[in-house]
Amino acid sequence: MIRKATAVWQGTGKDGKGHLSTPSTVLDKTQYSFNSRFAEGVGTNPEELVAAAHAGCFAMKLSFNLQEAGFEAKELDVTANITFEDGTLKKSHLVLKAKVDGIEQGKFDELVKDAEANCPISRALKMDISVESTLNA
Repeated sequence: MIRKATAVWQGTGKDGKGHLSTPSTVLDKTQYSFNSRFAEGVGTNPEELVAAAHAGCFAMKLSFNLQEAGFEAKELDVTANITFEDGTLKKSHLVLKAKVDGIEQGKFDELVKDAEANCPISRALKMDISVESTLNA
């Protein structure tokens, strides 16, 4: 399987502008710029997209882990907080709020730890990864 995306950039780093597209059209000439990356401008940015990818990947991996252990998630709400410092992605801190019936905390923690280490995006990222989780709160 190969997935792809296209970036088009015009102009200088600070004053230029660009857009991102994917074959699925979820991103369809979605704008990004210096302001959307380093300020609060309209559009997306690479770090936000990494955060979305990590949150989505982790949630899906945990869902598979739960299923294999005989449980089904009612809801896995995951927020990925990407730390970007000195031109480098330094950390991804995942905040998980899970609703799963019938699972004991210890088993849940084990499955979360596995998802943290083994979702494909976690494995691709070269940064510190941590998870803060809440079960059935």
